Amino acid sequence: MSENQKRRTRSGGRQARRELRASKDITFGKPFINRKIPVFDLISDEVAELIEENADIILEEVGIEFRDDKEALDILKSNGCDVKGERVRFPRGLCRKWIKNAPSQFTQFARNPKKSVQIGGNNTVFAPVYGPPFVRALDGERRYATIKDFRDIVKLAYLSPGIHHSGGTVCEPVDLPVTKRHLEMNYAHMRLSDKPFMGSVTSPERAQDTIDMAKILFGKEFLSKNIVMISLINANSPMTWDGTMLGALKVYARARQAVITTPFILSGAMAPVTPVGVLAQTLAEAMSGMAFAQMVNPGTPVVFGSFASSISMQSGAPTFGTPEPAMVLFAAAKLARRLGVPFRSGGNLNGAKIPDAQAASESLNTLWPSLLGGVNFVLHAAGWLEGGLVSDFRKFVIDADQCSAMVTLADGPDISENGQAMDAIREVGPGQHFLGCDHTQKNFETAFWTSTVSDNKTFEQWSAEGEATQMERAGEIAKKMLDNYSSPEIDKSKDDELREFIDKKMEELPDTEV
Repeated sequence: MSENQKRRTRSGGRQARRELRASKDITFGKPFINRKIPVFDLISDEVAELIEENADIILEEVGIEFRDDKEALDILKSNGCDVKGERVRFPRGLCRKWIKNAPSQFTQFARNPKKSVQIGGNNTVFAPVYGPPFVRALDGERRYATIKDFRDIVKLAYLSPGIHHSGGTVCEPVDLPVTKRHLEMNYAHMRLSDKPFMGSVTSPERAQDTIDMAKILFGKEFLSKNIVMISLINANSPMTWDGTMLGALKVYARARQAVITTPFILSGAMAPVTPVGVLAQTLAEAMSGMAFAQMVNPGTPVVFGSFASSISMQSGAPTFGTPEPAMVLFAAAKLARRLGVPFRSGGNLNGAKIPDAQAASESLNTLWPSLLGGVNFVLHAAGWLEGGLVSDFRKFVIDADQCSAMVTLADGPDISENGQAMDAIREVGPGQHFLGCDHTQKNFETAFWTSTVSDNKTFEQWSAEGEATQMERAGEIAKKMLDNYSSPEIDKSKDDELREFIDKKMEELPDTEV
């Protein structure tokens, strides 16, 4: 074969590969990460036992408050707890006994079955930012979020292969009444994406609306037998569950839908300043919530949640990317494994005001521990800014890019015959280069993870093209993603029924809470 023929053959091969890439679903990489690398075990079994003992003391002697929910107190009392007023004390071992009813791993089904996720075990799921009342839009403006912003962030999550989950309250759409916004938020997840999603938790009634909408989308029979939602139930730390969260928890548990019981802790304000103290309190709070869910409905999938941040001792403001919360994350993940339940924490957290160097360094200092610690459900994996006050479109793209890098890292090194590359080493030999060898040609497209937002050009090229920053490039990428967005297909009868349900509820519900 002539050199020209060889070049044509190789060129044709590359063209074929380009066409194959173009034909793929760009919204879909792996449905979730299956980690093939070991977890980083920060604490010994002896230290874990110490923390568990301290958590048992908190549960038995100090107790946990269950506020504004008489039914919850009755359930706890009837199942062996010592209830005095709203203070509940758990006899030693009672929480662990109940938690044994929960599965160690479960599947959360998406409406596209290919995008269903496995939560627990060696699996990691990346979900978007949750809860900010503000957005920083593509034009850089910081403002209150709207339902359009909410829909756009759902679209970005749908279009990002590194993000496995549509999430929940990706921002708070303040242009809709509090009493009604959950309907349009749920619908956005159900209609604009086909990835799994989270349920509304701001009242028991809104949780029930979410269940009813899911019955329309998935079918009553399917929902009765499968997990289609996971919902965030935050403790009102220190050592308190409020009526709103308890009410939502009961709705989801009775429908056997998954709940994440999460102590939300700013160390030094809502818990002690020391990591081991934080861990004992976190474990006690989380166990009380998980045990209560099992008392409501044994077998309900529960996730041990932990959100622990340090604070500035000068201002009291939360700080992120610092060593102490990483210690808590690593240790809490071990405690969850010892308890036999999946673990949730946060990733890509930061206190920066724009997607700058501070945002990058603090974010990676929370993302890396999430992966290496073995977190199963990573909330806030994309878009978080300003300590959780802001959902940022450009930051979302940057974070999603980094999440896709974690997919490659979690796979570990390729130890196959191809990965060993001995043929290449024999072919090239001493003093030559590997650029043109067969092994490089076969693997060049997949050999290295490639960022979508980083610039690797020469200074001259970069300068000639306008000296764009990563933040600017991310903004352009986000704009193109939204401009080119196409919604996933949905059964028209289900879509019509969902809209009919929403429209009816919108008429029935008041615009303001009484």
